[in-house]
Amino acid sequence: MSNLTDMEIFARVVSAGSMSAAGREMSLSPAVVSKRIRRLEEKLGTRLLQRTTRQIAMTEAGQGFYERVVAILASVEEAESFVSRGSAKARGNLKVAVPTSFGRLHIAPHLGKFLAENTDLSVNLDLSDDFVDIVGDGYDLAIRIAELSDSSLVARRLAPVHRVLCASPTYLEKYGTPQSIEDLVANHVTIAATNQDPWRLAGPDGIETVRTQAPVKTNSNEVVRECLLSGVGVALRSTWDVGPELREGKLQILLPEYRASKDVGLYAVYPSRQFLPAKVRVFIDFLAGLYGSSPYWDHGLEDWLRLPSNARAG
Repeated sequence: MSNLTDMEIFARVVSAGSMSAAGREMSLSPAVVSKRIRRLEEKLGTRLLQRTTRQIAMTEAGQGFYERVVAILASVEEAESFVSRGSAKARGNLKVAVPTSFGRLHIAPHLGKFLAENTDLSVNLDLSDDFVDIVGDGYDLAIRIAELSDSSLVARRLAPVHRVLCASPTYLEKYGTPQSIEDLVANHVTIAATNQDPWRLAGPDGIETVRTQAPVKTNSNEVVRECLLSGVGVALRSTWDVGPELREGKLQILLPEYRASKDVGLYAVYPSRQFLPAKVRVFIDFLAGLYGSSPYWDHGLEDWLRLPSNARAG
């Protein structure tokens, strides 16, 4: 078992890119990680890694060894997964980074059910709208609402994210309903958080760029939401955020032929390694089962969102 642990440490170092980053993943000091790598090299009688003050690089022997170690660890993980699935248990503490509003609305209310199903697991839920360094900050995974680009991380899409233009009846009674993008820009108050301005909207004539203009400037999406509900102006909001208000008539969708231009989705993002811990896997599976391709927050809005008929649910 000690040899297997040393091999896992070696694989983590290669995957993370440094001994300090691998140490953070496994809650080990860089000195301990370095000692275990040296012990493995002494046992094998060859150098696996070339070290510098800033980075590591595999030797030719290290590259061949790494490829075989990953295959071994994947087999071990598969065996452990089989047992874990059979006992329906995951153990340890799960550290998750989640956007503030989404975490409050769509993760926190479901934690009771998740923990009841996984009694040997605890969750450290970190709500933040900052773009966290998953590996560097020691997270097991992050939930992101984004158009993901290529990275060293892997991701699983959990649900689509629809963004619509909307306003309150109070606002519309005072200012009228915009009939076109040109009308919206020329005659209406438009609100956005500073990091979401301008809007890029996809419509019948292609991409339209709208620079928002409102008497309120803020970096908070929650402030934008409250201003929207109180009748300050028009906003571009995700249906996961304002679905109930749309269904109840507290908000109305405007110019439904226009949507956010980016293919934004809800993703679980985690370090790119082949031996995924069971605690991460069960949490991702739980969220995927909870949301899915037709998430509950879109129910009742299918006609507006133009979802295919086989995606509609009650």
